[in-house]
Amino acid sequence: MAILAGALNLLGAPPRPARPDVLLVPVPHEWGGMIAAPDTALLEPSATAPGLMLPKIATDGRTARVVYARPTPPADGRPRIAVVLSGMALSEADSLAAIRSLPPTITYAVSPYAANAAPVLDAARAHGNELLASIPMEAAGTDSAGRRALLTGASDAENQANLEWVLGRTQGYAGTTGAGDNGLRGERFAAQQSSFGSMLEQIAQRGLFYVDSRPGTESLTIASARVGIVIDEPPTRADIEGRLAAAEQMARERGSVVALAGPPRRIVVEQIVTWAETLEARGFVLVPVSALVTSPTP
Repeated sequence: MAILAGALNLLGAPPRPARPDVLLVPVPHEWGGMIAAPDTALLEPSATAPGLMLPKIATDGRTARVVYARPTPPADGRPRIAVVLSGMALSEADSLAAIRSLPPTITYAVSPYAANAAPVLDAARAHGNELLASIPMEAAGTDSAGRRALLTGASDAENQANLEWVLGRTQGYAGTTGAGDNGLRGERFAAQQSSFGSMLEQIAQRGLFYVDSRPGTESLTIASARVGIVIDEPPTRADIEGRLAAAEQMARERGSVVALAGPPRRIVVEQIVTWAETLEARGFVLVPVSALVTSPTP
């Protein structure tokens, strides 16, 4: 036994297997209930926006889509529903009120136009809420998608610079989305396949996933999830109730659904809180959007 022990000491501990790029599910005692703070190993300086830091895949293979994802138990057969609330941090008061009220499984999409998103980001991470970066893109039926938006008429260099500006406005998010402020969803830019495809490729190369905010679209070429229903158009109590019920029906039929809302109006938050309180009793499970992200089929 002494000889064996000596040999083991000389050899050292066996190497650990490489960590796969999937959303790992630690047992409850291994996770402290908070989303990880931004990791410098997952950041690099922007080439077009001095002073901003962009997501990157770490040298050890770690990705933002894994490191900043909220752990989720394996699927157990119950229909799963993810809720994404966009327009976060534009109003600090409304955003913080939403975080205090809503379950930690809600996913928040943060606006790049927030003057100071730090208090909202810190509160969301402490509460265990997953974060997305909203990418403003040219929308259908509108002449303006906002400053620094990705546009069909812009050059590749202009869109590249604007994308880097958006991605560098905050750190520590697991994915991105076209769900913007006040219901904008970037339909016109997303319809331009060459420009939209280039954007998706850059997102994937940075270790992120994408949540397509356009209901009814086909699968994308990168790790992604698709919004199945928008629950606050219009933002009235009766309509929100009806659309949440429709989201449940879609989840029953498909096995899962992503529901989108935002900005965090009081009426929207109150309705989601009331709905979520009895969701499990009705046989559903509320999950962060990363739990519904799928990789493209080869």
